[in-house]
Amino acid sequence: MSSDLDKFKQIVDAEDYFEFFQLPYDQKVVNVNRLHILRKFSQFMQEIDENYTDISTSDKLSKYCEALQKAYQVFLDSTPQEQKLFKVFNEKPKNVVTLTEITSD
Repeated sequence: MSSDLDKFKQIVDAEDYFEFFQLPYDQKVVNVNRLHILRKFSQFMQEIDENYTDISTSDKLSKYCEALQKAYQVFLDSTPQEQKLFKVFNEKPKNVVTLTEITSD
């Protein structure tokens, strides 16, 4: 099973993760949300690594599989703007006044 973990560690493409775990996915969803899915997946993996230190390799891969499914599902139900995973979504634009900041007196 450690060879499976070694194979897993070599993966870099979103589609390859889905294929490794034999999970179905919509290519259009992945094309639009690729970086966001991978970022969310990475966050979930980090939680697994921190909270499950004494589990077998097969159990860890199983949890990673669930994490990928969960990350994918997030972007079926939500948008990158709502998730705010990247700095660009959290920064306020400079020299811009948004409509919500305009009030009428």
